[in-house]
Amino acid sequence: MTALFGLDLKDRRVLVAGAGHVASRRIKRFLAEGADVHVVSPEASDDVRRLAQHGDLEWRARTVEEADLDGAWFVLAATDDAAVNDAVAAWAEARRVFCIDASDATNGTARQAALSRHGDLAVGVISTDRPDPARIRAVRDAVAAHIDAGAVDLRRRRSGHGRVILVGSGPGDPGLVTVRGRQALAEADVVVTDRLGTTELLVTVPYDVEVVNVGKSPDRHPVPQDEINRILVSHAQQGRTVVRLKGGDPFVLGRGGEEVHACLEAGVPVEVVPGVTSALSVPARAGIPVTQRGLSTAVLVTSGHAGADATSVAAMTHGTTVVVLMGVAALPDIVAAGLAGGAPGTTPVAIIESGTTADERVTHGTLDDIVLIAGETGVKPPAIIVIGNVSRPDLLASEVAATPRRE
Repeated sequence: MTALFGLDLKDRRVLVAGAGHVASRRIKRFLAEGADVHVVSPEASDDVRRLAQHGDLEWRARTVEEADLDGAWFVLAATDDAAVNDAVAAWAEARRVFCIDASDATNGTARQAALSRHGDLAVGVISTDRPDPARIRAVRDAVAAHIDAGAVDLRRRRSGHGRVILVGSGPGDPGLVTVRGRQALAEADVVVTDRLGTTELLVTVPYDVEVVNVGKSPDRHPVPQDEINRILVSHAQQGRTVVRLKGGDPFVLGRGGEEVHACLEAGVPVEVVPGVTSALSVPARAGIPVTQRGLSTAVLVTSGHAGADATSVAAMTHGTTVVVLMGVAALPDIVAAGLAGGAPGTTPVAIIESGTTADERVTHGTLDDIVLIAGETGVKPPAIIVIGNVSRPDLLASEVAATPRRE
């Protein structure tokens, strides 16, 4: 009977006999665990040579000897000679050191699990009978996909230290949240969300998870930032896992840095899960590349709350793409400042409302007429404003038409 255990190999000596394809793959796993890896082999793969040159492991270019096991906590016998592997496994057993025999798993005292990681959990699959690597990888992948889809409740069952996980939910489409973002939601005891957090993601959260809405709505003012910080810290100090779900990326005009600072100042552990920022992804989904060869090689992301500052005006004047978040109310001032600063009135402008969602709408115009058009069409937030030549409505169509066909 084979038992499944977790071994902490961090800073512990691991001996690897052999440095071919099989050994190279497993060496990377040991290094990822923080092990002190020593490789003994007359020849080595390019990967092992590079790792040795970088100081990530020690490689001795000779045949393995029994004395190489001195001080080892774990051994991998993965030479291209089955007899040598069996001998290494025998040396390890005599020293009561666990060993994987790559030639014959039944001859070793350990097997390596096919592993997947989900936040602070690791799930491993091993064969208890004859080794079957393809089979255990297939099972591992299926289980991992089920977990990462948010279908498993990953909340801690034992009380302990609280923590905060700052999650960027992406631009709106729930399919654009990161895998780690979904994992974090499955770990949450409390979710603190705002209006721009992907609300569809909350459908996967169990009913007994507390959801605190701190966002702005048409009939409700937003919760002040100091109060949001207090809510995060207070719940975490009660031993809960708190997910702060924020639209886009928490560190792109999202005040995520202030929330992280508040947690650290209170001694609360905090993890930041980056999100797909709406500043880049919403235009992309709408067919607007924020940079395009021959049109714009730079992009400036700014907040409408700041209005059209000197940097934004200079960018518009010099043809740099300007992406404005939260700028619908400030649109007239931004346009006026751009025109006054010398930006051509023919500069294309696109406004993308509710980007990446079923309610997405794109309004096109120029600096000369976009304010009038936006008023006539009733443009409303949330919206992304893209100013620059990349916003031409015919841009991608003309690029496709100009691309030579290959027969």
